[in-house]
Amino acid sequence: MTEVFGVPLPALLGQLLLGLVNGSFYAMLSLGLAVIFGMLNIINFAHGALYMMGAMLAWMGMEYFGLSYWAMLVLAPLVVGVLGLVIERLLLRWLYKLDHLYGLLLTFGVTLVIEGLFRSFYGVSGQPYEVPQALSGAINLGFMFLPKYRAWVVVASLLVCLAVWALIEKTRLGALLRAGTENPRLVQAFGVNVPLMVSLTYAGGVALAAFAGVLAAPIIQVSPLMGSNLIIVVFAVVVIGGMGSIGGAVLTGLGLGVIEGLTRVFKPEASNVVVFVVMALVLLARPAGLFGKVK
Repeated sequence: MTEVFGVPLPALLGQLLLGLVNGSFYAMLSLGLAVIFGMLNIINFAHGALYMMGAMLAWMGMEYFGLSYWAMLVLAPLVVGVLGLVIERLLLRWLYKLDHLYGLLLTFGVTLVIEGLFRSFYGVSGQPYEVPQALSGAINLGFMFLPKYRAWVVVASLLVCLAVWALIEKTRLGALLRAGTENPRLVQAFGVNVPLMVSLTYAGGVALAAFAGVLAAPIIQVSPLMGSNLIIVVFAVVVIGGMGSIGGAVLTGLGLGVIEGLTRVFKPEASNVVVFVVMALVLLARPAGLFGKVK
């Protein structure tokens, strides 16, 4: 059997694929964070709680209403997006001209409220969520059997990330969004409703988190704590990629997922900290992040 540095090649390739799956979640979540920070200048610490809320809504839809996975893949992001509209209109709109710390503290408070509500009703134990029938089973890759659902997660995440990047970077709407954050008065003079555009941007960013939560539901047990276990790593991903860099968030998320997978092969005990080691090294060499703009 072929080995690489003493590790069987099938085991190495298997961990690379599993790392790509984790990287897909990192990419989706960091994409939403990057959109919100890049467009609104808000550090959205509530992102992890809204990711958890997407997964919990998917489970509740199945448990209480018999709604399918495919229905909740649409409905959960819509519900969380509407909640994002409410949060932005009632709370965040007053903080745009203040220091980033105020937005961080406010969204941290929102996180505690959301997690506290779900914990009071469902506790902290995980709830199982079945893989949809159409995606059950596995694909024989020769060196491993890859579950069809995990393959779907990678494809869906990449398609959504590509679509969001193209929307913001390559369309007139994206140009208006970027201009509205730089000079809102000028954009409003052309008849654009900038406050509504800002609200929809935040709603879209948190809807991405909820979408990632629904994707995660069949892979990990759905729990009110699932967001808090992931958000610190996702913030590290955004910092490494460059705060506000959308392409940087996606590429860094995928890359760090693969690095994490490789670390599990060669040094399993270091896999939980490798992301933060990479972050420290990147910040020492390039404080703005790999794809961030140096001011």
